[in-house]
Amino acid sequence: MIGWMKRNAGKKSNSEAHESGRKSTYTDPATGGNEAAASRMEFIPAQMPRPTSASEGDAVIRLTDVDYIYQAGSPFAAAALHDVNIRIRKGTLVGIAGGTGSGKSTLLQLLNGLLLPTGGAVEVLDHTLLPNMQKPKLNALRRRIGLSFQFPEQHLFEDTVEKDLMFGPLNFGLSREEAQLKAVEALRSMGLDEALLKRHPLTLSGGQMRKVAIASVLAAGPEIVMLDEPTATLDSAARRELISLLARLCREEGRTILMVTHRIEELMEVADEWIVMHEGRVVFQGDADELADRADEMDRWGVAVPEQLRCWAEWTTRLPQLAALPLPKTAEEMAKRIEEAVHGFAERESEQEAERQQETEKQPKRERSKAHA
Repeated sequence: MIGWMKRNAGKKSNSEAHESGRKSTYTDPATGGNEAAASRMEFIPAQMPRPTSASEGDAVIRLTDVDYIYQAGSPFAAAALHDVNIRIRKGTLVGIAGGTGSGKSTLLQLLNGLLLPTGGAVEVLDHTLLPNMQKPKLNALRRRIGLSFQFPEQHLFEDTVEKDLMFGPLNFGLSREEAQLKAVEALRSMGLDEALLKRHPLTLSGGQMRKVAIASVLAAGPEIVMLDEPTATLDSAARRELISLLARLCREEGRTILMVTHRIEELMEVADEWIVMHEGRVVFQGDADELADRADEMDRWGVAVPEQLRCWAEWTTRLPQLAALPLPKTAEEMAKRIEEAVHGFAERESEQEAERQQETEKQPKRERSKAHA
């Protein structure tokens, strides 16, 4: 476990790393459609009472008793989500974890309107999706909530980066000049140079392609950004840089970010909240400290326990006073807290030893005093 801190102590944190028309058709993914094109494509909000409690006043996403069954009513029906209840606050960065087939991608597609629930209600901003409702138009919702799929080639199929980035704004009614400005802003927001605008997407590196794919979603100006494993296939440096950029979008621009990941450790520093899914159910929703308290259940959920959590659990067993402290977000912070705890423990041991020594020295004096009396 000490090895984890040594390996990571020299690495920059995500926040530090940051400092240094197209033709498409929409088809329901349940029957096999062009998800990428659909994810960039008016939505009629259903009339339904909305929660008004103070605890949910700032929620931008609400799922209530949501079920989803692929090919429902057919011999091939397959349940993907069961009784899902989720509340997500505005301006938070939420990590979504779970094993293969746990329902993570289905969840994102429900939030984006690609799928309709077969049970319950999905509320996103001021829109509500209900079972069996007339198939909604998508522009009003898609303009405010963007979805980036795992593989960038699903997003990029124009002959220049600029055309890819302009597609969303143009589709939502902006002029060509406005769309060009949005393209430049989106590219800059992902830390990329304007020189890439005239490049063919397939000439980009894997990391650049991933950033351009996300920029193509950002160009439409969504309030909520959802990403399905955006760091997959990237090396560790590229992953840290991308996560730093996403955290900045959340902290500085106030966007709500939902990110599906298999690597919980890569989001530990920046995620405000975690959702863990297992076999189509939400088995956990809370912050990193609460997740650490349930680390012993993660294997059963099909999620690898981050070494960071293993390390902290081991040290809190050795030094119980650490358990009262919040979970450190970085290796440096963890090492500092452990050092302080060990140093404090050593000081107390030294003080106690000195007290014992003084007591031992006083004992003969008391005995002599009694004998003299």
